Amino acid sequence: MKIGVFDSGYGGLTVLKEIVKILPQYDYVYLGDNARTPYGNRSFETVYKYTLEAVKYLFSVDCKLVILACNTASAKALRSIQQNDLPKIAPDKRVLGVIRPSVEVINKYSKSGLIGVLATSGTVASKSYVLEINKISPHYKVYQQACPMWVPLVENNEHDSDGADFFVKKCIDKLLSQDSEIDTVVLACTHYPLLLTKIKKYLPKHIKIISQGKIVAPSLKDYLFRHSEIENRLSKNGVCQFLTTDIPVLFDKKAKIFMGKTKINSAKQVFFD
Repeated sequence: MKIGVFDSGYGGLTVLKEIVKILPQYDYVYLGDNARTPYGNRSFETVYKYTLEAVKYLFSVDCKLVILACNTASAKALRSIQQNDLPKIAPDKRVLGVIRPSVEVINKYSKSGLIGVLATSGTVASKSYVLEINKISPHYKVYQQACPMWVPLVENNEHDSDGADFFVKKCIDKLLSQDSEIDTVVLACTHYPLLLTKIKKYLPKHIKIISQGKIVAPSLKDYLFRHSEIENRLSKNGVCQFLTTDIPVLFDKKAKIFMGKTKINSAKQVFFD
């Protein structure tokens, strides 16, 4: 059995990269629904439908555990899949998201209880981070800022360009204008680590940054330690397979940007029933 990692596009590769760093022994299958990305501007019903299709496909290729390395899918589909679908279709398998691990560590970072969330418009609209943070720390105040241009910048390999500075600074300024005492910022999109250098450039030095890959990876390690019934059934050949619903050549080219590698295993195109 393998570990599946799903995203609507390429951003989840930043999570996979961090997972493989600390858990290199396992076999992984990454699935990007690149033909239907982005998910951020789609309805809850559509995101749920697409995500469930992807989860079922990963189950069909022997994934015991699936990580939704996509904030939109985690926000709009995870709970329904966990509560309504898994008991019927795969009671012995598990699906996890990226939001819960990200918010569970916030109290280790923040002293003021004033939290900033930089995210896509869809994640902001879902208010998932506000709800999850307030479940754990009801007294925390959460400020959200949508960054609609950040994902296109990364996807078009413009994240290191001078032009990216304008959009990064603009969103950070808007976030901090809501409350200048914010002391912790969550990068609530898996694309955003590629903009980290510029984000650090425009955020005050004292503000701590939570990047999801570096949180989700150790969280998964802990989960597997606590769930030996799953860990014992995972294959350990150190193999990583890539699947895409779009053109494999394009996926291979862009995946290298997100994985930080000059070469990856070539992707295979798949189609859902």
